[in-house]
Amino acid sequence: MVQSITKLSLNVWEPLWISRSRYWLLVGEKSQPCLHSSRTVGRARLGRAPPMPHPPLVAARLCRRLLPSTRRVFPRAMASSSTAAAAAAQQAAGGVAARARAEYEEVLGRLSSLISQKVRAHTGNRGNQWELMGRYIQILELEEPIARMKVIHVAGTKGKGSTCTFTESILRSCGFRTGLFTSPHLMDVRERFRLDGVDISEEKFLKYFWWCWNKLQEKTDDDIPMPPYFRFIALLAFKIFSAEQVDVALLEVGLGGKFDATNVVKEPVVCGISSLGYDHMEILGNTLGEIAGEKAGIFKKGVSAYTAPQPEEAMVSLKKRASELGISLQVADPLKPHHLKDQHLGLQGEHQYINAGLAVALASTWLEKQGHVDRMPLNRTDPLPDEFIKGLSSASLQGRAQIVPDSQVNSEEEPNSSLVFYLDGAHSPESMEICARWFSNVTKEDKRVPSSMEQSQTSGKSRKILLFNCMSVRDPMRLLPHLLDTSTQNGLHFDLALFVPNQSQYNKLGSNTSAPAEPEEIDLSWQLSLQTVWEKLLHGDKGLNSTDSSETSLVFESLPLAIEWLRKNAREDLSTSYQVLVTGSLHLIGDILRLLKK
Repeated sequence: MVQSITKLSLNVWEPLWISRSRYWLLVGEKSQPCLHSSRTVGRARLGRAPPMPHPPLVAARLCRRLLPSTRRVFPRAMASSSTAAAAAAQQAAGGVAARARAEYEEVLGRLSSLISQKVRAHTGNRGNQWELMGRYIQILELEEPIARMKVIHVAGTKGKGSTCTFTESILRSCGFRTGLFTSPHLMDVRERFRLDGVDISEEKFLKYFWWCWNKLQEKTDDDIPMPPYFRFIALLAFKIFSAEQVDVALLEVGLGGKFDATNVVKEPVVCGISSLGYDHMEILGNTLGEIAGEKAGIFKKGVSAYTAPQPEEAMVSLKKRASELGISLQVADPLKPHHLKDQHLGLQGEHQYINAGLAVALASTWLEKQGHVDRMPLNRTDPLPDEFIKGLSSASLQGRAQIVPDSQVNSEEEPNSSLVFYLDGAHSPESMEICARWFSNVTKEDKRVPSSMEQSQTSGKSRKILLFNCMSVRDPMRLLPHLLDTSTQNGLHFDLALFVPNQSQYNKLGSNTSAPAEPEEIDLSWQLSLQTVWEKLLHGDKGLNSTDSSETSLVFESLPLAIEWLRKNAREDLSTSYQVLVTGSLHLIGDILRLLKK
């Protein structure tokens, strides 16, 4: 049952077998208990603002000025000068890149300093000092730019990011300059700000960041403190979109709606509510009605509003708020394949037809309000205009029903090895069910597996593995049963579940700073509790006491160790395709994408 362990490149040993409340560090064929303390690690560094980067020196030109004026140069001397010039140019470019990297890391440190240390369920998070958002907007002179902005505002529990992505892609395909603000980011904070479908450049991001930061630093004090992280990010988005003169700004609500930082927009062109469910209950309320009421806080008098189909309790709350404002709330029907002329949506999963339907309604209304009636769909039954189909089929969003073959295992050097990661940032009970249905369906269809993987799929033998973590504010008893039950109903059974801590808890905001690997700095109590829940679901009250528990779940000290373990097994077992579902947290998805890219 116990395997011998190889020392990894990270210079740590791989934890494999976990039993009850004690876990063991395996070294070769010997094992010894390994206890971890729960010290808090990682602090945001402020530091000083870096000097403005100097323009790169043109080393070759400089060398020519320093050479003697004589024209007689021996070939060897010419070669030496040329080599020196190239080396100098390379060194100068490297220096500029290093300064730019240092400045970017400094900015990430500044942003990290704005992250509140309050527990998220703290009552202060329910609109704490909301009136300060108006003051920040005045300081940044954004009142008029925001008023002129043609905004599409979207709230919801599930699918609001996908809805915004679809809507942006449609309007970009129609020829408009777009700005898209979403959250959270997976690998780099710049992902939150898209201009014309592309993450904002590092150069522009730094320019607008310092502009906002310096103005706020000058004007804030004890009475008007610096805005917390998400409010600053939202203010930065308004500055970016106004300065870049986008035709349309698509804003995804961060949390809730009524007190969200994006809700400073007084007159959006149109509002939308994606599918609602139970999430962030510690802030938004314990019933669907209460949650829907918070989401409906983005509705505005005189502004058209649409919603995806909702459970009755949520729909009643949404309609009540719409009625109070004197506006009609229209339900956007899910798209059908014939609307797309049988083309596939850019985002995978059957549930995306719901988000795409809402996106079509939002984009159509925006076009109508801006006087572009000729570009709208003629009706709800005929196929969509070509620009709409192009936008919907080309939309992309990382971490949502995303398939990523592991390039280290699935390579030309190892053509028979197969390791594929299926990534979905589901983190609510309803989205867990959607995720399970997607994973069950996509792993059954060979045509969905990337073509480079076809050779390794021919054997037909596969291992379904769950790689899971969720934030400690979430109740795993509301997540894991939905995932497991839906998988079973769709004929899928997990051979193994791996539980890991998020890497990003150590490197905030996508910094390149490495996470600590020392075992004494890692607290695995949450991962052990997740394992306990999983084992009880599989084996009943026996749980981890079951003789089968060591064969159905493992806990790893870090994500890199789990990845290395999967790679090792995939390489050793060439007859088996390893299909790994990674879910439970968008932060976990970002961590694994960052590791797979290295």
